[in-house]
Amino acid sequence: MQIKSIHHIAILTDNYELSKQFYTEVLGFEIIQEVYRAERQSYKLDLAINGKYQIELFSFPDYRERASFPEAKGLRHLAFAVDNVEISIQELRTKGVQVQDMRIDECTGKKFTFFYDPNGQPLELYEG
Repeated sequence: MQIKSIHHIAILTDNYELSKQFYTEVLGFEIIQEVYRAERQSYKLDLAINGKYQIELFSFPDYRERASFPEAKGLRHLAFAVDNVEISIQELRTKGVQVQDMRIDECTGKKFTFFYDPNGQPLELYEG
């Protein structure tokens, strides 16, 4: 097996419309495809970041909350690369998103910050 890259990241939401608005209007991701699956009472929204990566946003009526936060086993957070963390923090704040103050990675010297999507999923902006 030779893994070439990450194909997609799946995120489950309990408020589809709010999450769709957040990922498209606040973060600016492009909609690839949106499908309503009646048999599952579920939406599946495929999103692109600069035409490269894909996030699948799902809604299911029988979702479960994370066991503990954010130290639950599994995905800890999702990080997005940006050119300028400080400008990105200001942009998110003008859109009403609560963002932590900028921090410096002690191992790399790079700037980063954390914030949350409407489902409480931890997201990171990392300069580089």
